[in-house]
Amino acid sequence: MNYASNVEEVDGMGRAEYKVEGGKLVKVKVTMEGDEIRKVKITGDFFLHPEEFLEELEEALVGSLLDESSLARLIKGLADRKNATLLGVSPEDFAKCIVMAGKNDG
Repeated sequence: MNYASNVEEVDGMGRAEYKVEGGKLVKVKVTMEGDEIRKVKITGDFFLHPEEFLEELEEALVGSLLDESSLARLIKGLADRKNATLLGVSPEDFAKCIVMAGKNDG
């Protein structure tokens, strides 16, 4: 079952952890300005190929609104354009965790 844990705001950054079905963990730190993402860092125990896709994704998210369905579409579109493979996590899982963290930004 999907569940969230350890959602908090620390040092002006919202943080969230999201355990996805199958046991993989997504961790997000995000800084917001209004409803827009200013900085985001995604980590966890999932796998991505190529590895540099994660850095490209974090950069692409800057300026995005904190809307789960829009973020999921952006992530999926970028993954498709970059021929990236996500293992153990989906664009929707990333989007959910980003929104959870963003709602806890100081």
